[in-house]
Amino acid sequence: MKMKKYYASSIPEAMKQVRAELGEDAVILNSKVIITKKFFGMIKKKSFEVVAGVDTIEPNHVVPTPAILPATTKDNARLQEITNAIQAKIHQDQPQPVTVNEDTGISEELRKEIADLKSLMQSMHKKTTKAQYPDELLPFIEYLKQQELSEELITTIGDELFMYFREASEINFSQCKLITKNLLRKKLESLPIGGLSYERKYINVLGPTGVGKTTTIAKMAARAVLEKKKKIGFITTDTYRIAAIEQLKTYAGLLQAPVEIAYNATDFEQAIQKLSYLDLVFIDTAGRNYKETKYVDDLQRLIKFDDQAESFLVLAMTTKEKDMANIVDQFKQLPIEKFIFTKIDETNSIGTMINLMIKYTKGLAYYTNGQEVPEDIEEADLEAVLNLFFQGEEK
Repeated sequence: MKMKKYYASSIPEAMKQVRAELGEDAVILNSKVIITKKFFGMIKKKSFEVVAGVDTIEPNHVVPTPAILPATTKDNARLQEITNAIQAKIHQDQPQPVTVNEDTGISEELRKEIADLKSLMQSMHKKTTKAQYPDELLPFIEYLKQQELSEELITTIGDELFMYFREASEINFSQCKLITKNLLRKKLESLPIGGLSYERKYINVLGPTGVGKTTTIAKMAARAVLEKKKKIGFITTDTYRIAAIEQLKTYAGLLQAPVEIAYNATDFEQAIQKLSYLDLVFIDTAGRNYKETKYVDDLQRLIKFDDQAESFLVLAMTTKEKDMANIVDQFKQLPIEKFIFTKIDETNSIGTMINLMIKYTKGLAYYTNGQEVPEDIEEADLEAVLNLFFQGEEK
């Protein structure tokens, strides 16, 4: 068999060279992507190496072979579609293999080409971040992934670090941390960050079941009493759980604050009137499965969301980001201004917090780190959040 390597900028171009020199009977034996790197690992050029071969049999010993059907217009169109998919995948950070449904009616030649293209895509799939950044940056990029920062933010930060360090003699964690903090600060500084404004009377605390809303309300209320000397009260609409009402009454007793229970909109209006003399009224809502729109609609009919109220959405850091995003989407019709993240002490990563703030352009009021009332709650501060992201990672 006669074999030869061919180099081209695309698979179709390589195939043209193969057919022109070896003829239509040539078969592809192997192919791979050739990446020319220059300067700090940056990819400057991509090309393809194709190894093709053709049988060289003496005329007197020709062995009859089954006829190969010529590629039809349908075959050519399908091959072009596959090629286009490959070209698109090359420009992605982590290419994924393309699945090809092989039709039994296609020609044997096209079948071989499809098999080769599938092999090529599998080799491309193995390429990771290592092909994008220098080795010195990889530990820091891995840390960002462990913190569950979004891929989009990691790419932005990685590119920023690459541009900064491409002429530097060394790269260390502290420098990477400083640059990352500055970048995240720019993305977060326009968002409202901080606790209660104390300018509006009603504090709506919303969120799904199990995130710790009642305990969080107690912490916020205790601080308002102890630090700001405010007269406070509570309204609970969480009539689905008797334990929740009793829990709130216990906290209210310790703070010497009144509690009103609202089973419906009429009860809620009466509770508002009874507590009108107070500085602040904290409204504890029912924890429901807010992935169902009807519960959000019920909430909107029961509680007033006007200029006298500020509303907070409570989410637990132990919840998957996708589930949290679904909950936020369900609440998008309500005027939620800031997040409150609970159970931050039960996770080793806070990237999700930053992801959601940036994605939904909503601020951060508090984050909680334990069950103690009122100690285990922190009023959000931008610098504190950025430091928290790198907590315990001094390298």
